[in-house]
Amino acid sequence: MALDDLKKIFMSPMLFRLDTVLSTRLVPILYGVGMAAILLWAISHLFFMFGFGFSNGLWGLLEVLVFGLLGMLVLRIVAEGILVFFKSNEAATYMVATSRLSSNLLDEVRDAIHDLAEDDLYENGIASGTDPTPLVSEAGPEGDGSSRGPIVKRTARRTPAARD
Repeated sequence: MALDDLKKIFMSPMLFRLDTVLSTRLVPILYGVGMAAILLWAISHLFFMFGFGFSNGLWGLLEVLVFGLLGMLVLRIVAEGILVFFKSNEAATYMVATSRLSSNLLDEVRDAIHDLAEDDLYENGIASGTDPTPLVSEAGPEGDGSSRGPIVKRTARRTPAARD
């Protein structure tokens, strides 16, 4: 991260806007500060341990190697974990923002009506291959058992009236 990036972060209104993720830009800075802190600890620990004697200094050298490498490894894992977390959050935010975009209100209404019609068709069995207009035969008006033909049960929405 260059000096121009730091100026851009701290001098622009980006610092005060909450719709942009600032942490992904700060993680490399924190990683560099962590590496510098490990280096300073290693140097001070070596001088401190050599102050007690040469054998303690050699033991301190071993501590610096083991704990310094372990510290660098943990720092790297934490920095990458933070970056992965914020990148996945950024990708999820982008997907949600693009899914909420609509072309216009008429398209939304047309899609909603189409979805409702499909749901209604599936509920009444039309789309599943069953006969939507069941035929019911009744006795004639005289009640003598003669039938005047099938009576079509209609709904007001889809089935047209039977023509005589």
